[in-house]
This record gives sequence, C-alpha cells and structure tokens, in this order.
Amino acid sequence: MRTPLGDFLRARRHAVSPGQVGLPGGANRRTPGLRREEVAFLAKVSTDYYTKLEQGVERRPSDQVLDALAQALRLDDDATGHLRALAQPPTARSETPARDDEINPHVLRLMDRMQDIPAAVVNHRTDVLACNTLWAAITGEFGSSGNFLRILFLHPRARERFVEWEVQARAMVAHLRAAVGTTCDASLCALVTELSEASEDFRRIWDRHDVRIKRRDPVHLHHDLVGELILWHESFAIDSAPGLRLWTAQADPGSPTETALAILKTLDLARPGDRRGNTGGSPRVTVSLGLRVSGLF
Repeated sequence: MRTPLGDFLRARRHAVSPGQVGLPGGANRRTPGLRREEVAFLAKVSTDYYTKLEQGVERRPSDQVLDALAQALRLDDDATGHLRALAQPPTARSETPARDDEINPHVLRLMDRMQDIPAAVVNHRTDVLACNTLWAAITGEFGSSGNFLRILFLHPRARERFVEWEVQARAMVAHLRAAVGTTCDASLCALVTELSEASEDFRRIWDRHDVRIKRRDPVHLHHDLVGELILWHESFAIDSAPGLRLWTAQADPGSPTETALAILKTLDLARPGDRRGNTGGSPRVTVSLGLRVSGLF
C-alpha cells in the first residue's frame, strides 16, 4: 500500500547518487540513485525494515530512525521537517477551503504606496488577488492567468519569459509541496490534480518530492521592452488575513534591472479595465478571484 511517507522516501532515494554518499557506483546499475539496501546501510537499519517503510507496511519510525534517514538521504532542514510530518498520524483533510480572498483596504493602500517596488497580494494557492502598477508592468501578457503555477506550466510563453525555466519550476513546485504538507485542502488538491493532468513537466517535477519553504535565489525574467530582469523577492505574512502574503521584488542597487524598473515605472502598461477602485496613492491593479489577474513576474 503506497503512503506519502513511502513515496517521499522512494523519490528522495532516487535523487541521491552513490557518489554523493561515498558508495561505489557502476555502469550496470538499473536503479536511479540509491538502492534500498544502500539507504538501509547508511541509516543503520535492516533492509527489511526500510523496505516496509517504503511499502507503507511500517508507518511510525522513531525519531532516531528519521534522523538517520534524513542524513542518509542528504535532506536539508525543509525536507527533514517534511519527513517528520509525514511520519505523524494523518490529520483530517479540509474539504471546504478557508475564505482567503478578502484583503484589508489598509493592506491595499500600503501596496499602492510601494511605487518603486513591484508588489502583489497572494494566497496559499499562489493566486494573485491584487497587485500594484509596477508589478502589472512587469507581468504584461501573463495577466491571462491568475495563478503562479498555472502561468509557469500552462502559459505558452512561460519558457520565453523565464530565463531559467527549469530552476523556477522546480522551486515553485517544491514550495507547493511544502504548502500541501501532510494534508491537502480541497483547493490545493484540485490545483495539483489540474496541473498533473495538463502538464507532463509538472508531473515529472512533482514526482521528485522536493520540499522548499523559503526561496533564496533571484528570479531571472526576460521582458519584451526592457530586456533581462534579475529580481530578488521576499514575502510577508498579512496578520489581518491568515493565508495571504504580500510578495515584493527588488533589484540590486545600481544594477541594469534597477534602471529597467525605473523605465517601467514611467510607462502605463496596465490595460484599460485593469484598474479597479483606488484606495489612495497611485492607481492600483486589483482583481477578485475569477477575474483576470495581472499574473506572475
């Protein structure tokens, strides 16, 4: 019987090469990554016990075993935390997603006044609920979809826009895997199912079981008007709306990207009808779920 714990162990075993853990390789290996007996040897457990973990027969390994498996599989802190969560008893799945599309007007006003910084309000599914004009100027035609992951995997020009598409795709899917965690609310499960059915690339990357909570790398984009953009991003929890985050992006001081953002700031690239009710400050591009969103940068 397959279990999330077993699937995770299997995927991470396949992602580690013998050379990474000091074991001999060989040209005739048919198993990608490590064999079960090799993981068992590194974790100092029996091959039979480890096999039962992957097969779902054994579901409650001790903390000591989890630590040993994390070390054997070269898991980082995010992946180790995910491993520990998978080993806990399952919790009830939420069939009714929480209402997370209501944004405090004060948050919108704050975002409006961030005139030199692209900013957007995003929910746990990576739907963009609102954004300022500089964010809209960066996204351009990607406004046809309101979800980061749908844009990344389903938009026909995504590979042109993202300079390192595979890197960005893996990072976003690893973030989604962390958001899903050990249980999946109905809306997240629906998104995973939709993308799995529509994109072979999503299925391939999702099956890696990478987990990543925090992103530390920049986003490299190609903009049709100003060329390449290198943006460092950070997000902040919104206390008045649990589940929502304020996403921001910025360039290195004095960089070509900073100059490009200054140029985009002077242009009005939001289409007529995108601007909806201003709370003060500069015009805002806002959207409700179901309407056209200025999408992913």
